[in-house]
Amino acid sequence: MNSEPTLTYVYAVAVPTPELGQVLAGLHGVAEAPVALLEPSPGAGPAAPAFVTSHVPDTHWREEALKSHFEDLAWLEATARAHHHVIQVLTDHTTVLPLRMATLYQDNDRALAALHEQSRTFADRLALLAGHTEYGVKAYIPPDSPGPDTAPATPAPTSPGKAYLRARKAQHHAREDRYTQARQAAERIAATAARHATHVVRHPTQTGSLTRGEAGENVLNDAYLVPDGRADAFRTAIEEAVESFPGVRVEITGPWAPYSFAMPPPQPPRTTAQGPGART
Repeated sequence: MNSEPTLTYVYAVAVPTPELGQVLAGLHGVAEAPVALLEPSPGAGPAAPAFVTSHVPDTHWREEALKSHFEDLAWLEATARAHHHVIQVLTDHTTVLPLRMATLYQDNDRALAALHEQSRTFADRLALLAGHTEYGVKAYIPPDSPGPDTAPATPAPTSPGKAYLRARKAQHHAREDRYTQARQAAERIAATAARHATHVVRHPTQTGSLTRGEAGENVLNDAYLVPDGRADAFRTAIEEAVESFPGVRVEITGPWAPYSFAMPPPQPPRTTAQGPGART
């Protein structure tokens, strides 16, 4: 018999349904731990929010161990995938409020105390998310064309100095035109999405070498909460909205679990929480 101390790992808040127990049966999450539903007391009502949890070894998931784990990219990727897999399975069957990876409590009693403390907030948030799905919308503009110092040599109609300055000025105007077009496209997308989505989160645009190249420069990185019945209209409307901006490429992703519209994990008094995904 394994008597090693464990912690309670919480993936998400979910609305219990009759089939949810069957869905979770046999499902494994982080560290290959079985996934279970941690429900409040029967007096809370049949639709009261519940935690979706696993039990993980204390020695590998206490705060000191996590500091080391979070520097291990292989561990981090595997854990993130397992966490996301559980949430995605839930999303296919019920309304779910994802929590951050490594949201941990000392035991089930502490987790239940947190669930009770935040039950009204969780219920309101789940009601807002019911029947909605998250979609991502990214916009890209082409990368800068080569500068005058790398452009192919051509006969200079004037002195080399004047030709260089003229090329620099043309490049500057071209760059201004690109960003003007990007701003106008972003405004058009926002106005169009507002007619189909109920909420939006503006994420910072992605930067760095991995976001450039053929994809171009990321100038818009938004998440929208869209009613399920309007998903097709949402996609079509945005694609049509950017047709008049040939220099702008739009990428629509989803459906996703509503990560962008989730909330911080509960922070009730006298509840010990551990790990980067939880707060004391």
